Amino acid sequence: MTLRAGIITVSTKGAAGERVDESGPVMREGLVAAGMEVVHEALVPDDVERVATAILGAVRAGANVVLTTGGTGLSPNDVTPEATRRVIDREVPGIAEALRAKSLEKNAHGMLSRGVAGSVGSVLVVNLPGSPRAVRESLEVLLPVLPHAAELLAGQSGEQGHGSGRR
Repeated sequence: MTLRAGIITVSTKGAAGERVDESGPVMREGLVAAGMEVVHEALVPDDVERVATAILGAVRAGANVVLTTGGTGLSPNDVTPEATRRVIDREVPGIAEALRAKSLEKNAHGMLSRGVAGSVGSVLVVNLPGSPRAVRESLEVLLPVLPHAAELLAGQSGEQGHGSGRR
């Protein structure tokens, strides 16, 4: 299965041209190096409607994985998790937990991340933190599971029972 990615950078200053987006290009580089095709990219301000619209835009563009960077912290402007919850059908909490666990290995502030992961139909959506370093660390955790997650969401895997509690 070909993995097609949408990248959404959430940054009010970046969207206003006041700051250069560094996380989006780091994410793109990591995804392309892993063999993924980037089919959609957007830079949007910290606004629930704009972030939700950007996620759905990536889905419409044919992405089967949509990754966001930025807007996952405790600041009042950090609304990426709320926007993501607005559009997903189901949460996939294990992904967000794994990303936070990786972050905590490096920095106690990792526990302050509110990022979520979930699915919009057959598309996986994952919130990553906003720093280039955190994007790289998150991709280390995420990239090995993306092919299987995309297959499961597309109904293409013969395996059953992952996460269902059945053994």
